[in-house]
Amino acid sequence: MSRPFKIEIAESEEELKKRLQTANLGNQKEKLQMLWWIKSGQVKEQQDIGKRLAKDTSTVTRWLQKYRTDGISGLLEIKKAPGAKRKIDDAAIAALEEELKTGKGFSSYGAIVEWLKEEHGQHIEYATVYAWVRYRLGAKLKVPRPQSHNQDEKLVSEFKKNSESFLIV
Repeated sequence: MSRPFKIEIAESEEELKKRLQTANLGNQKEKLQMLWWIKSGQVKEQQDIGKRLAKDTSTVTRWLQKYRTDGISGLLEIKKAPGAKRKIDDAAIAALEEELKTGKGFSSYGAIVEWLKEEHGQHIEYATVYAWVRYRLGAKLKVPRPQSHNQDEKLVSEFKKNSESFLIV
């Protein structure tokens, strides 16, 4: 013979119904539905809850245990995995951002991989560097256009001054 099913629900029936109507996530709705059924006296056994929700009785037991220990906030808590550790540390990211902001820039993403290896001692894959620079930092590699080393600086600056008068605004 099984243990008698006894649980005290602290929240009122109206409060549970209101929360049930405003709940966004399906998992939270199921848990609130379970509490509302118990509070309103619609179910008398744990197996009935399991059948109504199409859940195993062990799941219902786990939910009820969580409610008993942590209350409704603990029951409805959404847990999020912490995720993987970053491959590039914060100091290297800050230095990379500064380096990208300078007019000098990098010639390729492979050059950034080498720069990170030399300057910060971090061995990062090309694809990771590309994703960080292009999508997270929102930067593009800026390389100045090639110029002839035989160019006369004086003539170039004079051309720039005189060409402004020909531009139509």
